[in-house]
Order: sequence, then structure tokens, then C-alpha cells
Amino acid sequence: MKLAESLQERADLNRKIEQLRMRIQNNVLVQEGEKPAEDPDKLMKELEESLARLEYLIRQINLTNCAYKVDGQTLTELIAKKDVLRVKQSAYRDILYAASQSTQRARNTEIKIVPVLKAAQLQKKADELAKEIRLLDNKIQQANWTADLME
Repeated sequence: MKLAESLQERADLNRKIEQLRMRIQNNVLVQEGEKPAEDPDKLMKELEESLARLEYLIRQINLTNCAYKVDGQTLTELIAKKDVLRVKQSAYRDILYAASQSTQRARNTEIKIVPVLKAAQLQKKADELAKEIRLLDNKIQQANWTADLME
């Protein structure tokens, strides 16, 4: 199994587990003398099996990410770098938004508010970060489809 396939299965399992939780909650209490729409015991068994599979996948994905290298860096390192770049890009976009705000003055005697950072420079840096994230994400996605999941 390729790493990307296991990532897709993990996402599917997370959705399935959430659905099972809701189905169990909807069937755990019934009026005396009535039967639930679904058997809660069967749902609990399915939940336990899904959780066991999820644990296995998470473990194997993490092991694979720590071992598989792209350009001398593990996937774990690349993912960490991408995560930090997204935080950095978000910060630059927030700062850019603040620096781009203009204040209205009713009269020339009111205090004038001016940005101390250049919006154009912030925009350029945010765009560079977006490109870097995109290229890094492409590299990670390519590795996901070429790396075999460690068994």
C-alpha cells in the first residue's frame, strides 16, 4: 500500500468513526418495550475495529514519514516545515491586512494614522511564502504516492 492510500484510508476511518459515534448515541437509549433502529452492540464492535485499524494506520504512517527521505529530509521534517510556513504566511497576511487599512479623517486637524510597514513588501513576502508552500506540498504529495507504507 502506498502512503497516500493509507492517508486516504485514515481520513475515511476518521469520518466513519464519527458517524459510528453518532449512530451509537442515537441508538443507546430507547423507550421501554421498544427496540433501537440499529443494534448498539454491533455498532460498538464496528467502532472498536475501526479504532484499532486507525491506530495501526497512524503508527505506520508516522513510521513511514520518519523514515522516507526526499532531498535529504524526512517527510516528517518536510511536513513540519510546511506547517510552519502556513503559520508564517497567515501572520504575513494578517499583518498585510492591518497595514493596508486606512483611517478616515473628518478634518485635517485630526491625528493621521500611517502604516509603518510597506504593504507591497508584505504582499510580496506573502506571495513568496504561498509559492514555497505550494512547491513543498507538491513534493510531499509526490512522495506520498511513491513511498510504500512501512509494514
